[in-house]
Amino acid sequence: MLKLVVFDCDGVMFSSRESNRIYYNHLLQAFSCPPMDEAELYYVHIHNVNNSVAFIFRNHPQVSIAAVHAYRSSLDYSPFLQYMEMEPDLLQFLEIIKPRFHTAISTNRTDTMEIILDTFGLRPWFEMVVTATVAAKPKPAPDGLLMIFNRFQVLPEETIYIGDSVIDGEHCASVGVDLIAFKNNALPARYHVEDFMSIIELPPFQTAAGRC
Repeated sequence: MLKLVVFDCDGVMFSSRESNRIYYNHLLQAFSCPPMDEAELYYVHIHNVNNSVAFIFRNHPQVSIAAVHAYRSSLDYSPFLQYMEMEPDLLQFLEIIKPRFHTAISTNRTDTMEIILDTFGLRPWFEMVVTATVAAKPKPAPDGLLMIFNRFQVLPEETIYIGDSVIDGEHCASVGVDLIAFKNNALPARYHVEDFMSIIELPPFQTAAGRC
């Protein structure tokens, strides 16, 4: 029986592709480098910031990666939040499932997750948030989900993960958790949905007395 629902952040809770484009292009511009191409944008959208910075600066050996991270650490992230769009039915979905299930986040975001939770008023809805800073190894390594299992004393078969990328798929496969692919029909997963309220109709969310 389902006991725990775990969420990815980017591409699931938020449409954040544009904010990632602007943020990482800002880093490149700060060091006089050209903007990302589409392949680089795809990469940074699903990987943690350390790997993303290394990737987009891989062809710019004149730039010190340490200097990029120092600059990034001093950067106020709040101006980039205006480019993030929360899914319109996320809060409605959370209101429905929260009385029945534990909720958590496993994301490859790092130090930006706190300001996102506070700005969008999401902190009360999640009992645990595991970022790439908190986990020993970022997704797709299993560390984040293992930490969440331990916190709630649940099994993989009592858990479901909502994600949108191959990284999420590998993250789930590493521990045997079913994946709900969010707005990505090409992603191998047990279930595929286009919005949060459709998740309510899925078998794991149904009860003997009816739906959630």
